[in-house]
Amino acid sequence: MSLSEYIETLNLLGDESRIRLCVLLRERELRVTDLVRVTGIAQSRVSTHLGRLREAGFVRDRRQGPQSFYALALDTLPGTAKALLDEATKSPDPTLEGDQRRLLELDAERRGGLPESFAGEMERHYSPGRTWQSLAVGIAALLRLGDVLDVGSGDGAAASALAPYCRSLTCVDSSSRMIEAARERFSTQPHVHVQVADVHALPFGDASFDSVLVFHTLTYAEDPPRALEECARVLRPGGRVVVLSLDAHQQREITVPYGERHPGFSPADIRAMLTRVKLDVVASEVACRETKKPHFQVVLAIADKPTPCPSKSAKRG
Repeated sequence: MSLSEYIETLNLLGDESRIRLCVLLRERELRVTDLVRVTGIAQSRVSTHLGRLREAGFVRDRRQGPQSFYALALDTLPGTAKALLDEATKSPDPTLEGDQRRLLELDAERRGGLPESFAGEMERHYSPGRTWQSLAVGIAALLRLGDVLDVGSGDGAAASALAPYCRSLTCVDSSSRMIEAARERFSTQPHVHVQVADVHALPFGDASFDSVLVFHTLTYAEDPPRALEECARVLRPGGRVVVLSLDAHQQREITVPYGERHPGFSPADIRAMLTRVKLDVVASEVACRETKKPHFQVVLAIADKPTPCPSKSAKRG
């Protein structure tokens, strides 16, 4: 390939819209209306881009009745262009990933069901109504909870999914603004109580709650071991603490602006802290990993408070 051909190729693919169209047409034929639906680019612009790509020999078209179908001309595509498109296809770019997701949604709509390509990877794909929020609400409906304490509840967004299934729900947070928002959220649910409180000195008596939630609170606490000690204190024997926390990471430049004091905790770290406050750890492991860089991981830890054994004198009696 001559220098002028290299420059022409780079100029042609130096436009985001044309890169998106080429990636979509790499594996299959699509109509202009399909490309408009998937990319959101105006029809006139899609047609103009396809015209330039066709003139350069990058795209071929096929007529079927009144409709034209377009596909990437892989057999005549310059090696430089193939290399660029290979790299674009492999990169975790949110724009290109969004195009692929909408293309799958279009396929599903036309077939009247989920694409077969979803099989084995359904958690990665969207379909109308099948969101993580709806899944959480559905799972929460299986619960029958007693007296629950949500430590570091924020505005109560997470707790709201559990509230209907608690005998009582108490939300505490150190931010008065967050608590005011939570109070408004739960204004029609008299069994929900919200108040400003410090996790290091909870204003509740010993053994006050059946369950304690510590969702993404430890990394913001000044003294995480002390926070868990307080959670264990207010937990009733036989009760359970559930912890969610970022796994240990090196991306403090991302998390510090959110107010994070600690760069996450490994499963072993959390297990050790729970054991130190005399809780029986049921599990402490990485539960999920974000798909986008830097791929933060979340640790889920579950621990129970032992029930005291009957005394020897009680046994004799």
